[in-house]
This record gives sequence, structure tokens and C-alpha cells, in this order.
Amino acid sequence: MSSYCASRFRTLRRASTEVFVGGIGVGGSHPLRVQSMTTTNTQDVAATVKQAIALAEVGCEIVRVTAPNKTAARALKDIRAQFSAAGFAHVPLVADIHFLPSAAMEAVEHVEKIRVNPGNYADKKKFAVTEYSDAAYNEELERLHEAFSPLVKRAKELGRAMRIGTNHGSLSDRIMNRYGDSPLGMVESALEFLRIAESHDYHAIMLSMKASNPKVMIEAYRLLVQRMAEENMHYPLHLGVTEAGDGEDGRIKSAIGIGSLLLDGLGDTLRVSLTEDPVYEIPVARALAAKAQAMWRDGQNIAADRFPIDAPDPLDPFHFQRRDITDLALAPDVELGREQPPRVIVRAPSVAKLPDFAAALRSPSLKDNPPEGLLVPIADASALAELGAQTLETPSAFLGLELGATLTPDDLRPTLDQARGPLLLVREVASADLPSVDAWQQLATSRPDTTLALSATPAVWAELAPHLATHAAQRVIATVSIAATSDDRHAIGAYRDVAATLRTHGLKLPLWIRNTTAARLTGEPDFLSRLLDASILTGSLLCDGLGDLMSIETEPDAVRAVKLAYNVLQGAGARITKTEFVACPSCGRTLFDLQSTTQRIREKTGHLKGVKIAIMGCIVNGPGEMADADFGYVGGAPGKINLYVGKTCVQYNIPQKDADNRLIDLIREHGKWVDSDT
Repeated sequence: MSSYCASRFRTLRRASTEVFVGGIGVGGSHPLRVQSMTTTNTQDVAATVKQAIALAEVGCEIVRVTAPNKTAARALKDIRAQFSAAGFAHVPLVADIHFLPSAAMEAVEHVEKIRVNPGNYADKKKFAVTEYSDAAYNEELERLHEAFSPLVKRAKELGRAMRIGTNHGSLSDRIMNRYGDSPLGMVESALEFLRIAESHDYHAIMLSMKASNPKVMIEAYRLLVQRMAEENMHYPLHLGVTEAGDGEDGRIKSAIGIGSLLLDGLGDTLRVSLTEDPVYEIPVARALAAKAQAMWRDGQNIAADRFPIDAPDPLDPFHFQRRDITDLALAPDVELGREQPPRVIVRAPSVAKLPDFAAALRSPSLKDNPPEGLLVPIADASALAELGAQTLETPSAFLGLELGATLTPDDLRPTLDQARGPLLLVREVASADLPSVDAWQQLATSRPDTTLALSATPAVWAELAPHLATHAAQRVIATVSIAATSDDRHAIGAYRDVAATLRTHGLKLPLWIRNTTAARLTGEPDFLSRLLDASILTGSLLCDGLGDLMSIETEPDAVRAVKLAYNVLQGAGARITKTEFVACPSCGRTLFDLQSTTQRIREKTGHLKGVKIAIMGCIVNGPGEMADADFGYVGGAPGKINLYVGKTCVQYNIPQKDADNRLIDLIREHGKWVDSDT
């Protein structure tokens, strides 16, 4: 299995070919380019130009506009002219094309780039089940060649760029029947169109593999890069999580998918797709780009990695599989195991602030999802004595003690004798501390409901792991101490390194992902920056199948730290604690106000734990993207809504004023409705 990136431990940027969109270079040595898309009706030229200007003014470098038909495509001529006249001739426009080659042929005359969706462009998507013989499949490819070639030739003549943009939700029947609803199907769909373009010696191309599920999106991009490398293709990548939703959830999902790939060195341009005014996408995209670019290195000294590119990768990056661990009970109702969800720990700032911090955790907003562990730093014997004098009532199932370097097992023994509940002892291990590890483990195992968490750098874990394997470690959790290293290893790489080390020595210790100040990426430490850091680190690892506990220790507010932790887990698909929404960003194809509709439906259904609802403005990606959703709310015509169960439409053309209640009735009919207790 060849690797999809130069390093899984440091951000060594993938070498890609340079493609110009108008005067904006993408790939090669160019910086990451930030994109967005207008949400206006394209035929309303004035409104579309106004929104394009607003996007450019906040830092959007490439603006996309939908062209669902020839009339809209013709409007691009005036949009381009007026946008240029307003002083933005340097900002390229992209025509977004679905279904109609005739619209693409018109649009390519007016804008600098065309985006085509291979699942929709001159192809069929009716969820038909058909067995394609090789001959029949090749006939379909010949048909596609004839349909797509005129656009390729004209784009080449005019010097236009093109994005072949695969969406998980719009794979054609032909692809679905041969490859399934899979990352492999997404990649093959794009490569078919890419080969047609190359047959005409046209190379001004970039590619995307978008999905609403970050795991699917990450795997698809990785597989695309590997497959392109096998064919000596190095086209730039456009990154994005589609239908990410709005608010905190939309930002988290986008950061998980985009951030994971950026830190692996993949990506040349990106769009954060939010169900909000598109100007709000730009600060998030720019923050992600800045974090990644600060980590980029030129790819030299790759051999310094402990698991270099020519060594077997201990993790299959193309198929999700959760890491196997030893089952472990931290408390009567808090178990760790491969079939258990990752557990949430929250860290108090000090012993002195512990009572107020614990009281905050009893907030009614955390009633259904309290933290399972409460961690408190114990720097020395005086802090230990201060803790012993307190009587705590917390909603957490166990108490964690983060022990300072001067404390010994003897110092802690009286505390263990007096403790009434489960404890987690957290100890930093340096190389010189290895002989004391046995003493700490003996102390922890002397009490049936005490567990030891060992924190160390990857280098120390390389010494610690064989020691633990030899001494048959029991009730031990592994976590990573992030320290600056000469090889610029990022926090994700440090955790991957330790997981590989544990596997090498046959250790199935649970892994605790700690979002600490030391693990932060670059950027101002405001809430958005902290949210992105936590999403990238925790989400990336969870999508690799790593992580059994997690804590966000960079967030000072107790309630917000817990909520953010659960939201990151939900965004990564690792633990579902509330309604899951798949909501597309608005565009000119949208048949209703997505922002207000999404917020309204969230207010009515947001208490339905584990129910997944898709809210789609039109039919373009709707049935496909919501294939794994329980219910779908899709624009069918102006003012009309179609309701779906899975990918099957069960009610057509419902007046929008009635659609919310009809959706709730549908949820009731399928036994998934519960009344809210608020």
C-alpha cells in the first residue's frame, strides 16, 4: 500500500501542477486560495454582482456562480462585465454546472473557470439497479467522451480552467452499480472525466471529492491522490466538506475534513460551505488556510520520520476501522472499548477554582451530556492537601488528578485511601522516570476503581512501550505530551506516532486525545481558532480510528468546553448526542430560504438524539447526500417541498407552509419522534 502523502507526521506539501484561473495561480508554489459561492438568483445580475463584490471585499479570491440553465449562463456575461467595472477584474468567476452541457458551453464563453459534476454532467442518476457488462460500460464511456469533449476543447481554446468536482451525493447510476456508494466510486467518476480531458491534451484542471461525511471526504481525497500518482498526474486539489450545515456544527465538520487533509500536505484551494450568508465562510476558510500554511515545509529530510514513506503504514488510510483496544471500565457507567463511544473529560484550571468549575458543570444545558471525567491539576503536596479538604459534588463519573513532577506514590497514598469514587491518575513520564512507572502502576492497581494515564512524548513512548509490554501493564491509558521538536512534527503526527508505537509492541492501551495549549496550531487564540484547532486534532484522529477519550483544555469556559467536545465528536461521526443535520449552502438553484428553514427545523427537531435530517435547497445532490439520512426536506419547486425517507421521496410538492408539520408527522410515523422536555 503506497502512501497518499509525503509524511503523516509533518506537513510536507504535496507537489501539484500550476493552474491559472484567470490571473490567480492555484497549486504549484502558490498559497492556498480561498473560494466561495453566491447564493442569489444568477439571472438577477445586480444582486449577484453585489454579493460577488461583498465576497471579494472580505478576501474571497475566486467566486463561483451557479448556471443551472442557458439563460443563467448567458447572464454570466453581464455579471463578469459589471464585476470587472466595479474594480474586480482580477477576481475570477467560476460557473457551476450540473446536468446541462448546453449551459456549460454558454458559460465557458464568459467566465474564467467551469466546474462540472461528473455524476450529473450528461449522466444518469435515478438509483436504477443495473448490471453493466464491460461492453455496455465502455459504451457509456464513449457516450460521455462525446458529450464532454466539446466543453474540453472550447475551454482549451479560450484558456479557461476547469474543476472536475465529484460529490458523494451525485454519483451516477453507472458508477454506483459498478463501484458502490464509496470513495472509490467518487474517484473513478472523476478519473473518467480527467482521462477524457487528457485525451485532448487539456490540463488546466483541478479536482474535488466532496461529501457531507468527513470520513468519506477524507478517504476519497487520499485515494484520489494515490490513484493520480500511480498515473503520474499531479493536478491541484479543491478541498471542501459539502452540506456541512451552519453555526458551530458547520465549522467543525469543515475543519475536520479540510484541516485533516491540509495537515497531510494536501490541498491547493478550499471552500468552507456553510448554510449562512457566504461572507461568513471566508473568515473560517482564511483561518484554516493560515494554520496550514504556517505548518507547510518543503518536503526535504523526509527520511527523518520514524515511519517514512517507503515503510509500511500501520494504518489503512483508505478504509475506516477503529483501533482495537483493551476493554476498561473507568467508572461503573463509563467503559472504554472498541464498541464504546469516546469519552469526554473536562479540565478545571486549579484546585482553588474546582468548586465553581464543578458547579458550572451542573448547568441544565449539560443535563443530557455531562462530562464523564473531571480533571484537576495537582502540582504539589499543598494542592493535594487543598483537594482533600474539599467536598465535591460533580456530574462527572470519575475524578482525574493531573500529578506534578514532585509528587511521589507515597504522597498520594492517603488520598487514595480516603477517596470514595473512581479516580484517574495522570502522570507525565520522562525518560529518566521509567523505573518509577511500575510504582505508579502498583499504586493505581491497589485500588479497584483507579486507572493510570501515562503522558509522554513520542520519543519517550518509544522507550516506555516495550517496558509496559514486558511488565504486562494493566489499567493504563496512553496520552501524548506535545513538545517542540526539531522536525516540526505536528500534534496529529505525534498521536499517530504513539499509536503506531503501541501497535508495534502489541499494546492495546486506550488513547486519550488532549487538546492543550501546546497542541494548538498557529493563529490568534480566539474562540474560532480554538474550535478549529480542536476539530482538526481530535476530528482527524477520530477519522483515522484513533481516540477513546478526549478533552478540550484550551477552552476556559466549562460549559462551552464540554459542548464543544461533544460537537466535535458528533462532527466526526464518533458519538451522536443530538440531531444530525445535513444542510447545503444556498446558491442560485435553491428553491427556498435555506438559512431560516434550517434554523426553524432545528428549533423543532433538535432534541431528537440520533436522528439525521437532510435539508436540501434543490434536487442536484439531495437524494444522494441524504442517502444515509433518516429524513429529507428538499426543494422540489418554488414554494414546494418534497419529503424523503432515506433516498426515497414519499411526499411530493407539499406547500412550504405545511412542510414542517408534515416532516414531524413523518418522523412520528417512523417511530423516531419524542417530545421535548424543554
